[in-house]
Amino acid sequence: MQNNKNFLGTEPIGKLLLKLSIPTVIAQLINMLYNIVDRIYIGHIPGDGSLALTGVGVCMPIIMIVSAFAALVSSGGAPRASIYMGKQDNQSAEKILGSCFFLQIIVSIILTAALLLWGKDILLAFGASENTISYASNYMRIYAFGTLFVQLTLGMNAFITAQGFTTISMVSVLIGAICNIVLDPVFIFAFHMGVKGAALATVISQAVSTLWIILFLCGKKTQLHLRKKYMRLVPKVILPCVALGLAPFIMQASESVVTVCFNSSLLRYGGDIAVGAMTILTSVMQFAMLPLQGIAQGAQPISSYNYGAKNADRVKKTFRLLLITCSAYAALLWASVQLAPRLFVSIFTADASLIDFTAPMLKIYLGSMLLFGIQIACQMTFTSLGKAVCSIIVAVVRKFVLLLPLIYIMPHVVSNPTAGVYMAEPIADLIAVTFTSVLFAGQFKKTLAEIQN
Repeated sequence: MQNNKNFLGTEPIGKLLLKLSIPTVIAQLINMLYNIVDRIYIGHIPGDGSLALTGVGVCMPIIMIVSAFAALVSSGGAPRASIYMGKQDNQSAEKILGSCFFLQIIVSIILTAALLLWGKDILLAFGASENTISYASNYMRIYAFGTLFVQLTLGMNAFITAQGFTTISMVSVLIGAICNIVLDPVFIFAFHMGVKGAALATVISQAVSTLWIILFLCGKKTQLHLRKKYMRLVPKVILPCVALGLAPFIMQASESVVTVCFNSSLLRYGGDIAVGAMTILTSVMQFAMLPLQGIAQGAQPISSYNYGAKNADRVKKTFRLLLITCSAYAALLWASVQLAPRLFVSIFTADASLIDFTAPMLKIYLGSMLLFGIQIACQMTFTSLGKAVCSIIVAVVRKFVLLLPLIYIMPHVVSNPTAGVYMAEPIADLIAVTFTSVLFAGQFKKTLAEIQN
């Protein structure tokens, strides 16, 4: 399919979305295994598995921030590269690729230094207790050395997806995930390294993925090549990419802020068990969100390319199919969680008391998942069409305007304060989906009219 450089503008939409989305969904599910496999193994460490799981859960906001910086560069750069490909201007697309690669190296160096210098203080501020700080700091100290590999794996893989090489991007993630699944039990249990072993396995796995991705982008099969002459920061090239990447950055970075707020409130009202439950809830939320993001990423090259080629009909058909697909998946997962919450929770822990506490909270926490396919479809389409301002508005409203205040308001509204903290998520999601739908309807109609004229 990729031998035809114009396939994004000519293949039937349904067939194209299926071909591009299946590998990206699989890639997202595999990518999820990096952190979730760690948590599954850590949660089953004999004796102190529950505390170790809670400690690693406190690290998640920092890991989200690292991933958010990758999104800041790549989630803006990759769609812009696709748009230029739609305009038959591959040179400009390669300049974007080279500039984003160089910027991610600089960001990685800064983040690594910050984590090594202030990691323990950040973890304490993010909700680690005296019981869990040793596990959290042991994990984070090793994970920090893999920041460069995380940045380049997530960031450069987006440019492979943007060209339509979704099978290659899936393999990139699969290679690292297999390494992680194999190395985790070896380091954690065989070498008795505990959480340190889990972190080391992740770093090595990401390094292997990074090597594979760079070799591909420097090889013969790719349409956009990673060239040394473009590896520099040119403001007119990089600033529009960063502007467009702000919305995904805010989405992911705000997840970190939200997690910190959740953890601090839950520690106050429910103690370590409530924070441990939150680690499981966010893991299941990842299970819900990543396939949705995979479907949307499969649609991104189609939308961006045809927007650049001024083909309004294909842009419209792509969004319609994306909306239907995302909504169907979200409804299916919502029903599964509501019917069998204990099944999802027991994947991450064998502790009966933690399962009993977490299962009913999971039903509350994912109460609005039924509608979240709408949110993802609209937000990714905003990004695919280069609508940076709209993407940022949607991201800010959901997290900062709605969710953060509700985390502190809801415990005072309901009789069970701990349950009230968890209720903030579905209430915020319900309002956010309504707001996003109204904003998108107007902006999308306007964009289609601009293309046609």
